[in-house]
Amino acid sequence: IGGIEVVKNGEYMRTVHLRNAEGKSVYGWVRVSHKPKKNVLSVTMSETLLPVLPQVLARIRHLFDLYCDPYAIYETLKTMNDIRPGLCILGTRVPGCFNTFEMSVRAVLGQQITVKAASTLAARIVATYGTPIQTGIEGLTHIFPSPEDILAMGENITNNFGLLGVTSARSNTIYELARALIREEIDFDLCAQPEEEMKKLMTIRGIGSWTAQYIAMRAMEWPDAFLETDSGVKKALQPYTSKELLKMAESWRPWRSYATVNLWNTL
Repeated sequence: IGGIEVVKNGEYMRTVHLRNAEGKSVYGWVRVSHKPKKNVLSVTMSETLLPVLPQVLARIRHLFDLYCDPYAIYETLKTMNDIRPGLCILGTRVPGCFNTFEMSVRAVLGQQITVKAASTLAARIVATYGTPIQTGIEGLTHIFPSPEDILAMGENITNNFGLLGVTSARSNTIYELARALIREEIDFDLCAQPEEEMKKLMTIRGIGSWTAQYIAMRAMEWPDAFLETDSGVKKALQPYTSKELLKMAESWRPWRSYATVNLWNTL
């Protein structure tokens, strides 16, 4: 998302807003690069983030799916290659997220439009309603709006977001999502029962199965999401129907999120 994330020269950089033990806001930036010879990620961050270092590292582990056991997952999913060679690649991970609200908003914006179009809308929201931040890194200029920022717009959200190209239906969905998070009606962080949180998500108008599954996959670290109606999944496994795909994916439990990413990667 433009303004809060940059990928350059094989490095991932982003702005950060967290709260310390006293509940005070802490702002800064992180840079993550890959050290293949050592088989590790290298993390650099602004000094301002040192008071929340454990939070930062935990979120980076989530973002890059560092807790996954590639061999255990491949043991289950290698049967995908019986359908077509190369469908499943050992070591494939599920991209998580650094900020669960940001990822959820991005998922809503991405409904039934292209990835590029959704990224453009998200960048407009950041530029207009995000919090400006000085990082010294080109392209890292803002913090993503918080649920509180969204809720503060009230009924004006449809007009505010409408001027940016976001439909009123999606604007209202984002507003209701922010309200549910502030009221702690939905929990994305360390949720023990993602399927229960998904049911709550789908009570919000504008969030159906695809969006709930996608949010569970990316924000809740659920390893067993499967998007049988997703156009990319269907394209990767033509000519099977959604019903046939769902039945086929039963043998991929509990790693269907990884199966989904493998299918997307074949495109």
